[in-house]
Amino acid sequence: MLQEINDNNFHELIIESHSNKPILVDFWAPWCTPCRTLSEVLEEILDEYKEKVLFFKLNVDKNPTVSSQYGIRSIPTIIFFKNGQKQNIHIGIASKKDIRNKINILLTEKK
Repeated sequence: MLQEINDNNFHELIIESHSNKPILVDFWAPWCTPCRTLSEVLEEILDEYKEKVLFFKLNVDKNPTVSSQYGIRSIPTIIFFKNGQKQNIHIGIASKKDIRNKINILLTEKK
């Protein structure tokens, strides 16, 4: 299951993370049907990458500060971070293949 984060701990867990692992943040809301679909896709690949990537989710309705800072206008949105920096973004539904490709790029980059 993806770990919930919020406006209060986002900076500490994502931006100031001392992990050398890439981080995936799923911006979602409970009322969003495509968000639930994407969440299922993420849950299916979580085990595959759990040793290499950190997975989080942030409810945009409950956390307007971070959502606004990152310009979240449509959900679901996934932002991929590495070393505290935004590296990639995906808006809308994504296939397992698409997400794997973006994760694998982060894993192979030397940055």
